[in-house]
Amino acid sequence: MENWETELEQGGNPGEPRPGQDAPEEEQSGAKLRREASDGRDLYLNMRVLVTMMAAFVLLFTFVARIIVVSGPSMENTLWGGDLILVWSLGYEPRQGDVVVLTQESYQEDSIVKRVIATQGQRVDIDYGDGSVRVDGVLLEEDYIRERMLLPGFGEGLNHVTVPEGCIFVMGDNRNQSADSRWPAIGIVDNRCVIGRGLAVLFPFHHWKGL
Repeated sequence: MENWETELEQGGNPGEPRPGQDAPEEEQSGAKLRREASDGRDLYLNMRVLVTMMAAFVLLFTFVARIIVVSGPSMENTLWGGDLILVWSLGYEPRQGDVVVLTQESYQEDSIVKRVIATQGQRVDIDYGDGSVRVDGVLLEEDYIRERMLLPGFGEGLNHVTVPEGCIFVMGDNRNQSADSRWPAIGIVDNRCVIGRGLAVLFPFHHWKGL
C-alpha cells in the first residue's frame, strides 16, 4: 500500500518506468526501428534527389549546351588554345558566319572548332592569288581572319565547290594554320556532325566575349 501511494504522489502510474529506469525492451526496440526507418527514408530521398540532379545535368550537357575546350591555333585570333567556350546544341541549324563545334572522324576523334563559310546550295570560290573567299560570287568581308591567306602545303584542295544539301563548308580564322574543308581529310561537313554553335568564351576571364 505504501509503494502504491508513493507512486501516485510522484505522478506515476503503476507499471510505468520511473525516471531513470530503462524503458521496457519492446519499447526500445520499436523506437530503434522507427529511427532506422526514418534514417532509411531520408537516405532514399537524398539519393533520389542526387540521381535526378545528375540525370538533369547529363541531359543538359548532352542535348542543350556544353562546354568545350579549344585546342590548337586554327581559330586565332578569335579563339585561343585552352579557351573554354559555351556551345549551344538544342535545335541548332548551322548558319553562315557562325563559329561551330563539330566532329569529323575521318580527321580525328576529338571535336574541332571552325567557322561556317557556306551552307547547303551555296557556291564557295577560294582564290589564293589575292587571298579571297567568295560565296555565291560575293566577296566575304572577313575582319576576323588573322592574316592574309596563302596557298597551303597540301595544295589548293577543295577551293571551288557547291555545298551539297544538309552540309556546310568550314574554315578556320587562322587560315594558314587550319585544317578545314579545304583539306580532303575533312572536306564538306555533314550537318549531323555539328555539335552546336559557340556562344561565348567563358574562361580565361580576360578572353571573355560573345561569339
